[in-house]
Amino acid sequence: MAEKLKITLVKSPIGAIPKQRATVEALGLKKLHKTVEMPDNSAVRGMIQTVRHLVKVEEI
Repeated sequence: MAEKLKITLVKSPIGAIPKQRATVEALGLKKLHKTVEMPDNSAVRGMIQTVRHLVKVEEI
């Protein structure tokens, strides 16, 4: 596993269900095409799995 993950919001969560919108917000993504770096652990991986159709993930 990588040490960190680079997560980019590539699709708007406007039409998503409220749980998915909350997950995107919890990841720290507020605007389209913005990127955050998060540690690579099981909690973050689970959040990514919930919104995998809205984000792009790269291992660093």
